[in-house]
Amino acid sequence: MMWNKRELQRKIEEWLQEDVGFGDVTTMSTIPESEQGVGILYAKEAGIVAGLPIAEQVFSTVDSTLVFEAKVEEGAQVEVGQQIAQVSGSVRSILSGERLALNLMQRLSGIATKTSEYATAVAGTKARVVDTRKTTPGLRALEKYAVRVGGGYNHRFALYDAVMIKDNHIKGAGGIAQAVAAARAVIPHTMTVEVEAESFEQVQEALAAGADTIMLDNMSLDQMVEAVQYINGRAIVEASGGVSLETIGDIAKTGVDIISVGALTHSVKAFDISLDLNTRKR
Repeated sequence: MMWNKRELQRKIEEWLQEDVGFGDVTTMSTIPESEQGVGILYAKEAGIVAGLPIAEQVFSTVDSTLVFEAKVEEGAQVEVGQQIAQVSGSVRSILSGERLALNLMQRLSGIATKTSEYATAVAGTKARVVDTRKTTPGLRALEKYAVRVGGGYNHRFALYDAVMIKDNHIKGAGGIAQAVAAARAVIPHTMTVEVEAESFEQVQEALAAGADTIMLDNMSLDQMVEAVQYINGRAIVEASGGVSLETIGDIAKTGVDIISVGALTHSVKAFDISLDLNTRKR
C-alpha cells in the first residue's frame, strides 16, 4: 500500500508550519537571498535507505525550484559515508527543509534497516515478517511503507480493514465461537477473521469456529509446533509476542506462516543521515 500523495502533501505542509512557521530566522538573517548551493545527503552508518521520494516532496514543498537527485535506489544497501542524494538551488530553501526531510528519512530508513535484519533471519523458511499497528500516530502509512522497503510485509493497516479477535473481544463476546459468529454476521464476505489464541484449546476453538488466521500469542516453540501440525494448513498461522532477532529464526522453523514484530516500528533506532552544504555564490 502506497501513501496518499495529497494526504502526505497536507501533512508536510503542517510539519513545515510546525518547524518553519513564519520563517527560518537564522537562515534568513545569515544567508543572502541570492545564495545558491548543493546539499549532499550521506549515510553515517550502514543500512537500508527509505524515504527518498518523501524527502524530495518535502524540498519541493519548501521551494518548487529546488532540484532533488537521488544517488541510490530506494531500498538500497548503503555504507558509511556513501552519498544518498543531493538537493540544489536556493541555500535558504535547502536549509529550511533540511530537518524535516532528514527526520522522515532517518525514521523510515531505520525501520527499513531493522526489517531487513528480521527478514534475513527467516530466509530459507516460508515465514513472512510483518508489522503491527504499533506505529507513530500520523506516520502509519509511511512506516508501513518502510517495512516493505526493508523486505517485510504489512499486517492489517487499521481497525477497519480486517477482524482481529483478541482476548478482550473473546471475554466481551462470551467465547471464541460467539465472537467469530458475531463478526461473520456483519462483515462483508471479502473481509478475513483472525483469532488470537493463548492455548492449544483456544487454537482448537478458533479452527472449529472457522477463523481464517490463528495467532499463536506468546507460545513456546513446542506449543507452536503442536499448533501448526494440528491446524495443518486449514488456516493461516501467525506467531506473535516475544519476537526478537535472537528468537525469530527458531520461531520460523516451527512452520508458522506469519511472524508479527511490533519492534519494527515501535522502538526502532533512527538511521543516521546528514546533509553537508556546498555553496556557489552568484
